[in-house]
Amino acid sequence: MSDAVKNAIETLSVKIDQPSEPTDWFEMTQDRVNTFADATLDQQWIHVDPERAKAGPFGGTIAHGQLTMSIMSFLPGGAGIGLPALDGMKMGINYGWNKVRFMSPVAVGNKIRTVGKLKSVVEKGPMIEVVNELTVEIEGQDKPACVAQSVLRIVF
Repeated sequence: MSDAVKNAIETLSVKIDQPSEPTDWFEMTQDRVNTFADATLDQQWIHVDPERAKAGPFGGTIAHGQLTMSIMSFLPGGAGIGLPALDGMKMGINYGWNKVRFMSPVAVGNKIRTVGKLKSVVEKGPMIEVVNELTVEIEGQDKPACVAQSVLRIVF
């Protein structure tokens, strides 16, 4: 095991099960939802038709669950994903997701933020694999929008 990998494991291991500082609140806009709909070809009316969505089950348009999941690791500010800078780190690679749940819709106009909680750190040769539980909170609501475990491989 390289010194960089050893140091990273030591640095991260003390953070297991410790919630991170949340990111800044981030407003979900109709423009962002429409852009995501265009990119993914998911033009369902509950996402892109504000007039029709007013009479729908959510009283307005909502973000795609996949949009919420896609941006939750990248929201600005704070330390939402809970991972510090690591000496010798060359890059992080999205290795996948474990147990993804969308518990509450994110309405257009809602503000969301992410809190991370490191669940495990394992050596994988010249890399480490990190499982981080990410929770997307909606301002003013008790129930989160999404909880998912991100699996990240960190290359040294």
